Amino acid sequence: MSIQLSDHFTYGKLLRFTFPTVVMMMFTSVYEVVDGFFVSNYAGKIAFAAINFITPALMILGTVGFIFGAGGSALVAKTLGEGKPDKANSIFSLLVYTAFAVETVLAGVGFFIMRPVAEMLGAEGRLLDSSLLYARIILISMPFFALQVMFHNFFTTAAKPRMGFLVTVIAGVTNMVLDAVLVIGLPYEYKLAGAAVATVTAQLTGGLIPVFYFARKNDSNLRLGRAEFDTVALRRAFTNGISEFVSSISMSLVGMLYNLQLLRYAGENGMASFGVIMYVSWIFGSAFVGYSIGCESLVGYHFGAQNKPELRNLLSKSLALIAISGACMCAFAEIFAPLLAKVFVGYDSGLMDMTIHGFRIVAVSFVFMGFGMYVSGFFTGLNDGVTSAIISFVRTMVFECGAILLLPRLLGLEGVWASLVTGELMSVTLGFLFLAIKSKKFGYG
Repeated sequence: MSIQLSDHFTYGKLLRFTFPTVVMMMFTSVYEVVDGFFVSNYAGKIAFAAINFITPALMILGTVGFIFGAGGSALVAKTLGEGKPDKANSIFSLLVYTAFAVETVLAGVGFFIMRPVAEMLGAEGRLLDSSLLYARIILISMPFFALQVMFHNFFTTAAKPRMGFLVTVIAGVTNMVLDAVLVIGLPYEYKLAGAAVATVTAQLTGGLIPVFYFARKNDSNLRLGRAEFDTVALRRAFTNGISEFVSSISMSLVGMLYNLQLLRYAGENGMASFGVIMYVSWIFGSAFVGYSIGCESLVGYHFGAQNKPELRNLLSKSLALIAISGACMCAFAEIFAPLLAKVFVGYDSGLMDMTIHGFRIVAVSFVFMGFGMYVSGFFTGLNDGVTSAIISFVRTMVFECGAILLLPRLLGLEGVWASLVTGELMSVTLGFLFLAIKSKKFGYG
């Protein structure tokens, strides 16, 4: 029997409902990691560093999908909870069309500004050329990347998380196969371009399949069709999704700041080492992101239905699951750090030693990471985008930026690795503070 948004959720039912979204987001990270594996081992550490160097700038341009995906799905779920399916479908369609159009414009802008941005961040020589080559190919598929990100959320709102997982698997396998064919098979000077083409093809696949699914008659509660232009809905979706915008922008800016500090304290080896750590961290972090996405629609629906006991139930069970998961992830990372580092940079012993050491410090952040992500997503589900945005902004731009600017001055390269732990630890306190302050207003206390 299928699970509905309106159900009461036990631990088992909550895990079953969110599992496809968790695996979907982890699989998305895995195929990005496979991308990095092939580039690092077959195209070299300069190409690998170039991808990690320019990706934050690309993610800033790709934030539209995060905004309308998170903010829009929460609004649509709330509208469904209010018993207005036709209005929900109109809003859903409007958000999809708007996101694609806006992202198309931003991708065009990206072609012209990417060089000055890369130069401003300190890239030169081979690093600059490789970064620009990769970025300009990736920009081709950015509108479809926005759709892919949006549908991660909307498949959950449509109570079809398994369909979302299937689409992600298809896109991921496409990327992996093309990586193997193009990065290994092409001459050395074309390997980086081959990796970019593999990613573009995967993003086209991940963006278009959901369009065809929702445009035809289906057994979900959402369908892509005619949309009334609704400035109120657009504003509410943007406002509610502003936390994802802030989070994406902030994380990208923080990533740029990390790159600058690593260039200063460890050169290109530091950037390559950080790239490996971030690839693996994305896998763990994506589990929390997937869980948060899976829960946002549940929170939005029960908020719309004014089912306060179920809001309390979802919150308490989720915090317990996150605490257990974070501790397990930290233990796994500490044990398997040497193996994970060897997979990516086993060809360079010095680089591998640096990566193992840094990863074992960063792994402590997994204990705290999930709480900040979930609490921010919880307020998104409650359609309180302002609070969610404050949590996301302070977590990254204040705590993490402050740590990455201060700690390396005191501890050198050790301070770079410790910055992630410090930022996540401080964000836990902030998240629980907002939960306490807002509990009476939303009735989950």
